[in-house]
Amino acid sequence: MNTANSHSIVSSLRSYGISPTSQRIKIAEAIFSCTMHPSADQILAMVNSHRTMVSKATVYNTLSLFVQKGLIREVIVDPTKILYDANTSAHHHFYDVVTGELHDIDASEVSLPSLPPMPSDRIFEGLDIIIRTRPATA
Repeated sequence: MNTANSHSIVSSLRSYGISPTSQRIKIAEAIFSCTMHPSADQILAMVNSHRTMVSKATVYNTLSLFVQKGLIREVIVDPTKILYDANTSAHHHFYDVVTGELHDIDASEVSLPSLPPMPSDRIFEGLDIIIRTRPATA
């Protein structure tokens, strides 16, 4: 990543109240330069492919911090697979169960006629829709 992008990553981390350590910067660079929704292991591989040695624990802890602070979203596509999304705007996903690929769906393209009534002690926070797909067979 070029210096200008590194500066914007540092600024972004600070704006979310995250101290920009060198490892956090490298992890953020990997996430924000990625065109897919990577898993923690894919992020680890991307970071370490540039001769930076970041531990698996550091990647998992940093991703957890990024999610907690709202910098990225965690997308749980099944109980054993979590992917990370740098797009925090309102949107949904198509998930290909064969390839494991996740694709964004603009929130305006999905509508629900109604939601069930909220329990009296709850307020609505958000809605995440994952549409699971597989190739059509002939």
